[in-house]
Amino acid sequence: MSFEIALSGINAINTSLDTISNNIANSGTFGFKASRANFSSMYAGTQPIGAQVGSLTQSIDVGGGVLTTGRAMDASIQGRGFFVTKDSAGALLYTRVGIFSTDKNGALVDASGRKVQGYPMVPGTTTLGAFGDITVPTGQVPAQASTQIKYVGNLSSDWTVPAVAPFAPADPLSYNSSMVSVVYDSLGAQHTVTQYFVKSATPGQIDVHYTVDGGAPAALPNLTFGPDGQLTSPASATVPVITLMPAAQDLNITINYAGTTQYAGDTTTTVNSTDGYASGTLTGVELAKDGSVVAQYSNGQKQSVGKIALATFPNESALTAVSDTSWTTSVGSGNALYFTPGTGMTGDLTVGAIEQSNVDMTSELVSLMSSQRNYQANTKVISTENEMMQSLMQAI
Repeated sequence: MSFEIALSGINAINTSLDTISNNIANSGTFGFKASRANFSSMYAGTQPIGAQVGSLTQSIDVGGGVLTTGRAMDASIQGRGFFVTKDSAGALLYTRVGIFSTDKNGALVDASGRKVQGYPMVPGTTTLGAFGDITVPTGQVPAQASTQIKYVGNLSSDWTVPAVAPFAPADPLSYNSSMVSVVYDSLGAQHTVTQYFVKSATPGQIDVHYTVDGGAPAALPNLTFGPDGQLTSPASATVPVITLMPAAQDLNITINYAGTTQYAGDTTTTVNSTDGYASGTLTGVELAKDGSVVAQYSNGQKQSVGKIALATFPNESALTAVSDTSWTTSVGSGNALYFTPGTGMTGDLTVGAIEQSNVDMTSELVSLMSSQRNYQANTKVISTENEMMQSLMQAI
């Protein structure tokens, strides 16, 4: 009987060694979670018959170190959750390895080529679509016509009334200052709106003129300032409809002057911006902390085209490990619960970083030495039993 007991111990230790060696082999594997072999005794009735590995425990709840990569499509999860991917057979697999990219069709995929699952978004909105694949549009983003110019500055109260009158764009002596703003039409073509500021003989008043693409000048409502230097009227001025030829839609531009002042000292401009832009082509994709997949375009615009999903489980330790550092569901794990990063029970994302293996090499080497001693002890039992049997046979 002692032969069988010692043999069962050796078999159990071999299984434990397989687990230890797998942990050590994957100490440099991104997103890997170490396992531990749990020994249990075996009995036939009340008679002990040896030992076995009763279960394997995965340390899924123990996070690994974070390796900063600086890559915009890398992400690690700080806390609970798994990235959700779909393989070529349509099966859902769960992983902690956040190395993503887009394939030739624009689909978001992981390092193993599996499609990342999440919630598509209509560009320009925050509405999430149905759970599924995330695809980054590969075409051009359309142009957006400008509707507003935001101008904030200080029109110095030290100005004097120009010596030359009337105002003429070609004569800089007929105005005190000018500002050029670039606007875009519905086709994405650029146009210039130039404002000319003229000190009026009326105290606290600035006359405003403008031209479009260097054309004929026209007047805008006068800017009026109070004795405290604050703008009293108007807060904004609407430029008459700008008719463009031949195909673009007419432009309707409002100039917002809120915040403009008339203090003594230098004339300054703090804000001169417009809200339109030209069309652009896709130049790159990046991830945001909230899981948004952000497409970047050559015109400087960014659009969120989707948001990746994270999955949690009632019993994560019961997940079944498979190749490519992934897991599948089991009866014991329960069904997946899907959230966006940082919501529900899921952790936040750290962008530009990857989770490393959580293998503790010191602990594994100690376990390896312990297994070696146990193995030697069991082989000693077999050796001793063999010597006793030989002695018995010689005595007979």
